[in-house]
Amino acid sequence: VQLQASGGGLVQPGGSVRLSCAVSGTIYSVEVMGWYRQSPGKERELVATITSGGSTNYGDSGKGRFTISRDNAKNTVYLEMNNLKPEDTAAYYCYANVRQWRFRAPREYWGQGTLVTVSS
Repeated sequence: VQLQASGGGLVQPGGSVRLSCAVSGTIYSVEVMGWYRQSPGKERELVATITSGGSTNYGDSGKGRFTISRDNAKNTVYLEMNNLKPEDTAAYYCYANVRQWRFRAPREYWGQGTLVTVSS
């Protein structure tokens, strides 16, 4: 199972960016998907999670300006980030709980991280 994240880059304060993370490999089902972020010198923190049914949960860092969504047919999770601030600068990591076979317990997999830099 592999997670491929994309969409990071340099964005001006007040701007928007959309991150994507696609899951590939041997997959029976993808359960919870989500995003964390980590800034230099800080611990990794929760941004948002979303279940296969569409229920969402946001950490303090994601409330208000960020929206998580997913396309179950494509096994892809998205993070729409608006009104970005310099303190949003971080490496953003996606993860997914993937069940590879029907009777095997799901396992957690992580993407490689995509860097978002908010600066003028």
